[in-house]
Amino acid sequence: MLYRLRRRLGVRLRSALAAAVVVAMTLRSPLATVQANADLLDAAGLPAPVARSVGRIRAESARMARLVEDLLLLARTDDQALRDRRQDVDLDDIVYTERERLASEHPELDVRAVFEPVRVVGDGDGLLRVVRNVVDNAVRHAGHSVTISVGVRAGWAEVVIGNDGPPIPAADRERIFGRFVRLDDSRSRAGGGSGLGLAIARDIVTAHGGTLTVDDLEHGAAMRIRLPLPPTD
Repeated sequence: MLYRLRRRLGVRLRSALAAAVVVAMTLRSPLATVQANADLLDAAGLPAPVARSVGRIRAESARMARLVEDLLLLARTDDQALRDRRQDVDLDDIVYTERERLASEHPELDVRAVFEPVRVVGDGDGLLRVVRNVVDNAVRHAGHSVTISVGVRAGWAEVVIGNDGPPIPAADRERIFGRFVRLDDSRSRAGGGSGLGLAIARDIVTAHGGTLTVDDLEHGAAMRIRLPLPPTD
């Protein structure tokens, strides 16, 4: 009976996700139009009250566009195609790119990074999204600093991304990887995300045969991405 209940729940979840993907694909084009026109208005030198409204439109349409892309990517992580895309990926290059993006977009944060050359086999775009989602989550909950390291540990390729924000309670350390799960906004520097970023990251990592888990730091919290190394000849 338990098996049948799980199967029915799985079917319902897949059906709900499929419906959400249809809506997301429908919204993609009009959202792009809204964003393009908001950009034009933003450059038009409008009076301050109107300009503030345009700014809100830009921010909200960008947030909706991110949600649409998250839904589409979430559907892709449920598809065998993600597992079938295999190429050499320099994990340290991905981490370096994200470190540079983070330093540019958040100059107020102290960003510290340690790099070691690491190559894995997988979907390069998907792994970039994993690191980006985890970095964005670290930024959202950081106090003043973010740390990033990449290297080989115990026979695994490993990326550890941490911050000096509040620790993640033990009871939430699995729950945060659920779809549409958001913890108390009081942990956040700038409000919560869609509740899909970490779910997408874990799904992609799992599809690569790896793990994504929460670690303790002396001050703050960290997430550890582990991916299998390619076989040696």
